Amino acid sequence: MTDPRNALTDAPYLKSLNEPQRQAVLTTDGPVLVLAGAGTGKTAALTARLAHLIYTRKAWPSEILAVTFTNKAAREMRERVGRLIGDAVEGMPWLGTFHSIGAKMLRRHAELIGLQSNFTILDTDDQLRLLKQLITAADLDEKRWPARALAGLIDEWKNKGLTPADVDAGESERYANGRGQELYQQYQARLLAVNACDFGDLLLHALTLLRKHREVLEQYQQRFKYIMVDEYQDTNSVQYLWLRLLAQQRRNLCCVGDDDQSIYS
Repeated sequence: MTDPRNALTDAPYLKSLNEPQRQAVLTTDGPVLVLAGAGTGKTAALTARLAHLIYTRKAWPSEILAVTFTNKAAREMRERVGRLIGDAVEGMPWLGTFHSIGAKMLRRHAELIGLQSNFTILDTDDQLRLLKQLITAADLDEKRWPARALAGLIDEWKNKGLTPADVDAGESERYANGRGQELYQQYQARLLAVNACDFGDLLLHALTLLRKHREVLEQYQQRFKYIMVDEYQDTNSVQYLWLRLLAQQRRNLCCVGDDDQSIYS
């Protein structure tokens, strides 16, 4: 007997979609990029696509990586998928923000980075306090070279996917006459020593895991049959590099976004 789930014309999640949206939902294999303006139903199409993959049993919920930019968006997407397929969606551990998913990966493999699984995530005040200590120890004038400026520079490097070893002399010159890289290295070492990381480390360390540990990369490449990203125009370099590695094997990556609203354009 034919599974009624294969009668796609009757699928509840297709009823409110226009033809371009339906194409985005039903094209499941290979890379898909959906670019459209605000208010055109991009996120609705992505949510319907997620529902379609589960409804047609192309993947278990735990085999789908779905990335949003806010925790609120992740909660709403989970609820909408449940409404679309008429059933509560359980077991979607990989639906969330870049940073929440990065943190989940990192806690599972923390020892490979030099952390323990119960590591602490520093807030901005703790980060600045630590940087001020390093600046003072380096005999630098904190008024001339404020900790907040160094924090911003380190955050920029992390968003680019740069570890201290990746920061060249030209980049290092941007702080304290060439001492930026040195202080970044000291900062990272201090974080490891106290079993902590900052917000930027959640993705930088996750990227390092995939780059340096083939077995970890292959584990997640095999796990994620489908990868979907909302608000793709807002991705930065470290997020792009992380996604590219994860999607490299199956290439089932769907991104939706509005290139007129890019934060990092």
